[in-house]
Amino acid sequence: MSEGHPEPDQSTHDGEFDVEVQGPVPILAVVGRPNVGKSTLVNRIIGRRAAVVEDVPGVTRDRVSYDAHWNGRAFTVVDTGGWDPDARGLAERIAAQAEIAIGLADAVLFVVDATVGITDTDAAVVKILRASKKPVILAANKVDDQRTEAEAFGLWNLGLGEPFPVSALHGRGSGDMLDAILAALPEPPPEQDAPIGGPRRIAIVGKPNVGKSSLLNQLAGEERVVVDNVAGTTVDPVDEMIQLGGRTWRFIDTAGIRKRVKQVSGHEYYASLRTNSAIDRAELCVLVLDGGESISEQDLRIIQSIREAGRALVIAFNKWDLVDEERRYYLEREIERELVQVQWAPRINVTARTGWHIDRLVPAIDKALAGWETRVPTGTLNAFLGRLVAEHPHPVRGGKQPKILFGTQAQSSPPMFVLFTSGKLDAGYERYIERRLREEFGFVGTPITLQIRPREKRKK
Repeated sequence: MSEGHPEPDQSTHDGEFDVEVQGPVPILAVVGRPNVGKSTLVNRIIGRRAAVVEDVPGVTRDRVSYDAHWNGRAFTVVDTGGWDPDARGLAERIAAQAEIAIGLADAVLFVVDATVGITDTDAAVVKILRASKKPVILAANKVDDQRTEAEAFGLWNLGLGEPFPVSALHGRGSGDMLDAILAALPEPPPEQDAPIGGPRRIAIVGKPNVGKSSLLNQLAGEERVVVDNVAGTTVDPVDEMIQLGGRTWRFIDTAGIRKRVKQVSGHEYYASLRTNSAIDRAELCVLVLDGGESISEQDLRIIQSIREAGRALVIAFNKWDLVDEERRYYLEREIERELVQVQWAPRINVTARTGWHIDRLVPAIDKALAGWETRVPTGTLNAFLGRLVAEHPHPVRGGKQPKILFGTQAQSSPPMFVLFTSGKLDAGYERYIERRLREEFGFVGTPITLQIRPREKRKK
């Protein structure tokens, strides 16, 4: 690529990195009034489309963190909601999130729309930035040609130093801006090869307005995610490093999965794709259901996505303080009928708003992750299969009785077993094998895959 256009880092993709930085990584907060192109610029900086972008003010509502690399240095980018100093209600809380981001940051990237010039809102933001005493890099965005570049230099009047003319959309000038960002940020520790392990990745999923963000805030012990009683407040997956039980966890809060991707438009469409990406990135999903509502087709579709992705699962019934005796009776019937495919998933009842029984989440997660990683030695597995077949042989079909000749666990996380047989097994017998595997070896909280490989008939 030409100079000044950052090359997207091909080694980085959602949530996974070839390098892991030891120690504190410098933080860059990206602020500005609504719809100046902050999220587009964030995508340009991190080299991939991760932040939800749409030409509508207020699409980003939370502090959303992303890992970035430029010229061999690592830093964290915090994308914030559009800042309106005169905001009320939800917008006021979005502005508060931006202020928190500035407080946490080592430097601030202040994004201004060069085609509009300095507005009263921009001037109000400048006062807050000056009071923070943080290094500020001024990005004059939407500079797509020479004419607009001349207009961008009018932003010297903000008193924040040299404006960097950039086009977040086309990448123009972003290299110079990134060099200025690195100059403003403290020197990070050197990058090292990723250690084995790292924080466990937990995705919080569920349909809109069941309390996913409230749960994340309760776990974090502070309001890190904007919570509002409007379905769909969260649109970006928000990765949060949270200390629980003396350990660090990476929680991914996701936009509520809506009824059908085809029925949503614009930023909600991308948000639903991002949710599926969060499921893929996670090791375990906490599915949040509203205890006061019937288990819906949407909930079952989410469960199917988690099973197909092979992720461990914990089901949290939220808003339990609103569930009365009658509702509990009907909920038990629904669980027996609707959740029959995931009877193996640990279930907990919580009230995210008050924190009631939140302490039960980590033991349930630990149990499910242990089941997800369980490995059965080949000798132990075949001794078990021998006993199983002796106690309950496969029914005779068409004069033939298929036999299990040998079995092996091909992988864990999630567990997958390959069974070599003398013929095709009935689906009912496969379910029986899975049930007995769970009774014998646990496998709590994890889907199990059985691959049946019938022996090929020898040609005469």
